[in-house]
Amino acid sequence: MALNKTEQRKQKSNWRGFLRLLMGANPPKLLLSIALGLSVIATVVSLVIPLFTKNVVDNFSLSSVSWWQVSGMALAFVTSAVASGVSTYLLNYAGQRVVAGIRDRLWKKLLVLPVRYYDNHGTGDTISRMTNDTAIIKGLIAEHTAGFITGMISIIGSVVVLLFMDWKMTLIMFSIFPIAFLILFPLGMQMYKVSKGLQAETASFTSVLNRVLSEIRLVKAANAEPVEYKEGSDGIQKLFKFGLKEGRIQALMSPLIMFVMLMLFVVLFGYGGTRVASGAITAGQLVAFMLYLFQIVMPITQITQFFTQTQKAMGATDTILKVLDHEEEDPHAGVAVKDASQSLHFEHVNFGYKEDEAVLKDVSFTMEAGKVTAIVGPSGSGKTTMFSLLERFYAQQSGEIRLGAEPIDQYSLVSWRSQIGYVSQESPLIAGTIRDNICYGLQHEVSEEALKRASEMAYANAFIEELPQKYDTEVGERGIKLSGGQRQRIAIARALLRDPKILMLDEATSSLDSKSEVVVQQALQNLMQGRTTLVIAHRLSTVVDADQIVFLDKGVVTGRGTHQELIESHEMYREFAAQQLQIQEQLIAEHSPVYAQ
Repeated sequence: MALNKTEQRKQKSNWRGFLRLLMGANPPKLLLSIALGLSVIATVVSLVIPLFTKNVVDNFSLSSVSWWQVSGMALAFVTSAVASGVSTYLLNYAGQRVVAGIRDRLWKKLLVLPVRYYDNHGTGDTISRMTNDTAIIKGLIAEHTAGFITGMISIIGSVVVLLFMDWKMTLIMFSIFPIAFLILFPLGMQMYKVSKGLQAETASFTSVLNRVLSEIRLVKAANAEPVEYKEGSDGIQKLFKFGLKEGRIQALMSPLIMFVMLMLFVVLFGYGGTRVASGAITAGQLVAFMLYLFQIVMPITQITQFFTQTQKAMGATDTILKVLDHEEEDPHAGVAVKDASQSLHFEHVNFGYKEDEAVLKDVSFTMEAGKVTAIVGPSGSGKTTMFSLLERFYAQQSGEIRLGAEPIDQYSLVSWRSQIGYVSQESPLIAGTIRDNICYGLQHEVSEEALKRASEMAYANAFIEELPQKYDTEVGERGIKLSGGQRQRIAIARALLRDPKILMLDEATSSLDSKSEVVVQQALQNLMQGRTTLVIAHRLSTVVDADQIVFLDKGVVTGRGTHQELIESHEMYREFAAQQLQIQEQLIAEHSPVYAQ
């Protein structure tokens, strides 16, 4: 009994959530009212048709047929058809409007969810919320809601008329429905469980597809096709099994509904025939009775489909609301940054992606305004995490990061992030043109002169002008049509165009060949002039030139100073410098003909 109460509470909660989701999408209420009103008119008119038929059968002769009867039946048919057609179109329109509203809310929400949300949710799973789940809700509104409402009106109207015509036959008919309900209800509950499982598995399979297809070059380079085929095939088989379960339930439901219909027809024809023979009812009444029976039985199929789709929609609503109710960032909350040309201070900063796993421990140092600070240390020491905290992708668990005297979390995200330029080892590009990528994220129109000036300072203009379509050249997905050096220079041009006061460089030349590195280093020198710069350093050349070096080991700052100061005082830094010097000598020896030229 407790389980039943729990299920009932869950059902009520699902319905409340569904209604909240619909209201949040701002459905066209007037349009929906008109559509449902027309559906009701079409149904009510169709209830009159069997009464015309009764009179025609009971008084069948050419002389007894009057034009007003023929005209009335024709008008009833036409009215029902037109009202039904217009209603279907309006409901589809309303359904599309609602799903567009839900998708708009979802899309807006996805853009303001914190980075931590995406750390814990697969891309494919999130895409499934936007596409598959919203389509299920649209199907319920556009295709099944009208059928349910008109079906209920048809059933109630037909039952009322039948009770007036012959209450005994009507009661016999109703004696069969409880049996059908006892059989079909458990099947409906099973369909709900299968539908939820199918939705979850579809989202998981979409996630696999998204991951594999977006990194198809890695898959091929690693000869991972067999591994990925097996994972994808497993997903297909799981979907297949869920589909079979759904098919088995439907295979049971359809014959059972047919069995109920046939049983009704046999019983009513047998009993009705005896009543016609005894003169209790006329042949016309029996025909009308059977026509009304059709108007009861046929909507039952629609109502069954409505409840099946409703169960799917409840599952979809649950997953969509989890996204919509998730804590979000407010990009405009806070004050604007007035002067970003100030020193940045890390003061006793502690942070971990999980509560019990610290990545940064009591980190304190100052980035002097307009100077270069290099972060050095072994892999996994927390260097990239510092960048994430500065970008405010995450909030430190304790301590403070200040710009001048003010904590950075008092500034709005929009204002704060507009002060920062970030160039990484693998500078991301969007699918689009070179112009789209350089101007990406800017809210104002960029003049051709400003675009070319930024490109020239980034040493990108030369190669762009050689391309057939110049700035309108398509870069491909993730910039795959460009070389690594070209992508880096476009990223630097993008940063220059934003004119940031704070610059973060994740050693943007470490993955380039020597020729590209020289050009990109020159572009970076242009970018760094007069800006507060934080560099994740992997190469000695970057470290030697830095105004300050911070050595980070396992999340702890173990040394601060210039290159010479750390060489003299920090053992691990001396090892780092010696390794870098050895690597540099090897590269010079390997490429000596190149340098000689």
